[in-house]
Amino acid sequence: MNKMGQERLDWKRIDLNLLIVFYRLYQTRSVSLAAQKCFVSQSAMSHSLAKLRELCGDRLFERKGHQMVPTERASELFPAVEQILNLVEYKVLPSIEFDPNEYRGVCKIGLTDYAEFIFGPVIYDAILSDAPHSRVSFVNVNRNSYKHLSEQESLDMIIGSIPELDEQFASQKLYTEKHVCIYDPSMVNIERVDIETFVSLPHCLVSPEGAFSSNVDKHLDAVGLSRSVTAVSRNFLTIGRLVSGRAMFAIVPEKMAQISLMQSQLSAVPPPVPVPDFDISLIWPKQSQLNDKAKWLKEALYESILRSIRESNL
Repeated sequence: MNKMGQERLDWKRIDLNLLIVFYRLYQTRSVSLAAQKCFVSQSAMSHSLAKLRELCGDRLFERKGHQMVPTERASELFPAVEQILNLVEYKVLPSIEFDPNEYRGVCKIGLTDYAEFIFGPVIYDAILSDAPHSRVSFVNVNRNSYKHLSEQESLDMIIGSIPELDEQFASQKLYTEKHVCIYDPSMVNIERVDIETFVSLPHCLVSPEGAFSSNVDKHLDAVGLSRSVTAVSRNFLTIGRLVSGRAMFAIVPEKMAQISLMQSQLSAVPPPVPVPDFDISLIWPKQSQLNDKAKWLKEALYESILRSIRESNL
């Protein structure tokens, strides 16, 4: 390093333990919780935060309500800090080979509402089959919350449909999901669902954002028609129960309609309007590729979910 570099970088001011402090604060959004995870007192954690602020020339975390919210600078720093800690843990320090059969920790799986409904039991069986002493934690995520929750909850894997994935994540497509139109045949006495019948009854709609319209309504508007959406839910289970016993329609993913509890009372037909398919993917933070636990989980979940899909299509 040249003289200018030596003057610019004063290593005596840098305590690498501060990276762990930063990482825990970013995860927990709480000084007290971060102190617990670092096994230090709350005052010691506050002192370390003051050092971090001085070192970085930024507030890093600002109190808003009951949370310590990261600043823009902290959000920029987090991927680099996480990368450094992962490199130290998996490339520098002596490693112990990961053995699923001996693992006694928690596997944290982030799932969209739909993915948890369809694949929760499959995921549980796949993990416990290889790691009988482990436990499984399902964390609800969506396209708006997955990044934050992955950091805060230290998620091992995420499963669902999340378009425009953040560059910090990698993914592997599991399958492409189609849609069907569901209704209760005891309440809607028809032989087929044409577009006129489709718009003649009220609809309920699944919407992560709570919107009362979708691309279906854009298509209907283009052909001079409209439908009446009288209920919106963020939960797929609610939609199935709403349709049951009522004269109404709902468009849902095909695999949801195949679940036995819905097949017993509802009919599913192709929708009379075009509805875009969507991909369900296995998603993970790129940094976890260094982690043997993550490698095992990715393989176990991928194979088990694909197998369940093949069996359901037989």
